[in-house]
Amino acid sequence: MELSKKKALVTGACGFIGSHLVERLIEEGSEVRAFVCYNSFNSWGWLDSLPEKLVKDVDVFAGDIRDPNGVRKAVEGSDVVFHLAALIGIPFSYHSPDSYIDTNIKGTLNVLQAARHCSVEKVLVTSTSEVYGTARYTPIDESHPRQGQSPYSATKIAADFLAESFVRSFGQEIVIVRPFNTYGPRQSARAVIPTIITQLLSGEKEIKLGSLCPTRDFVYVKDTVEGFLRIAGADVHPGEEINIATQNEISIGALVALLIELTDSKAAVVSDAERLRPAESEVERLLGSNEKLRRLTGWAPGVSLRDGLSETIEWFSDARNRRGYKHGIYNI
Repeated sequence: MELSKKKALVTGACGFIGSHLVERLIEEGSEVRAFVCYNSFNSWGWLDSLPEKLVKDVDVFAGDIRDPNGVRKAVEGSDVVFHLAALIGIPFSYHSPDSYIDTNIKGTLNVLQAARHCSVEKVLVTSTSEVYGTARYTPIDESHPRQGQSPYSATKIAADFLAESFVRSFGQEIVIVRPFNTYGPRQSARAVIPTIITQLLSGEKEIKLGSLCPTRDFVYVKDTVEGFLRIAGADVHPGEEINIATQNEISIGALVALLIELTDSKAAVVSDAERLRPAESEVERLLGSNEKLRRLTGWAPGVSLRDGLSETIEWFSDARNRRGYKHGIYNI
């Protein structure tokens, strides 16, 4: 699919990855409709931070992904749908699992139904590396068993299988895109990298974290977005599941040491029991295979972890950008 001049709908466009994807689609020459979460302030989330000249032609649709009528109206006329809207905080899923079922499962159902009704050419459903749980082997390829180690990951597994069922039942053009741990400017406070950076830049002498042992495969947001575009443009068999991963891992302990070095800080790391996941729920190791994505699209990560972290620190160093981040509060 050539994305230039195509009508592209991005759900979750007000969020971290979604706002970066909107930017990139504009650069590609797509006609973009941005589905943002309705609120009484008429806030468009991170889209409000983009230059006005960049988003002036974006068709912003405020709605609720849980509402099938609004979703269908948003999908009408689209050639391709990038479905990113989801609840993603793992600790909050322990607290409010019902909301994850409504948003992540029913929301995905609404998108799939609407896309089918409106004869959308292609739908990209966003999954997560958390569906794999702790690695049984590495690098984790798309055949790795699914393990629901949190209510969040369980709802994403369900959404993935729901998408697969629509391919098998109705012949829809659906691809499941599975990013590993994306990071970068605009990432929410519930993620580990913004948690560390905001504490460091605020001058904290002790950085509060949970377990330092788990490893993650961190992908810079520009590389993740490029993966989405490559997959959208490729001749991919319906129902394919495709990782976006660097095929490199780092422990949280080594990550915080690197961030302390990059910010020239002297802070110490302390364990905060509140931030620890239940033992059986913690995903101890995530190291993804990107072989399928490379083979199908030629994608390769373009930004090293050190360079990506440096760019992220630079963005957070602007006090205006971190104004809404409450570094002293544990964001679940």
